[in-house]
Amino acid sequence: MTRRELREHCFKMLFGTDFYPREEAENQLEQYFLVPEAEDTTPEGAEIIVHQVDMDEESSRYLKERVNAVINLIPELDERINQVAEGWKTRRMGRVELSILRLAVYEMKYDPDIPEKVAINEAVELAKRFGGKDAPAFINGILAKLV
Repeated sequence: MTRRELREHCFKMLFGTDFYPREEAENQLEQYFLVPEAEDTTPEGAEIIVHQVDMDEESSRYLKERVNAVINLIPELDERINQVAEGWKTRRMGRVELSILRLAVYEMKYDPDIPEKVAINEAVELAKRFGGKDAPAFINGILAKLV
């Protein structure tokens, strides 16, 4: 599984756990791996797979550890985001954008294997795929200020 695919799964897991109290987050992480494959249709009529969790034990363990690490740092990550997000505190942000920002800030500050430029680029790509039309510029702007 590629880093991009792992990052996308990580984002989806973070997004999903944000709807539940912290005590239930771990249970929700386990549920993520049990959800059946899901398909959707693009505006052009092509069918695409939007959810498929077919990975080895090492990848699933990596994802659980990474998501838990991000969840445990949410107060600190949110504080960093709030420091640079002029007029947009984390409590006002959409959950998609906030999940992407949390993951990107985690990668930028706590993962020495991922260069900051890569973390920003990947966050913008997630925003293009999952966020609204203004999400990529919003994500890029906030992360650029952190650098």
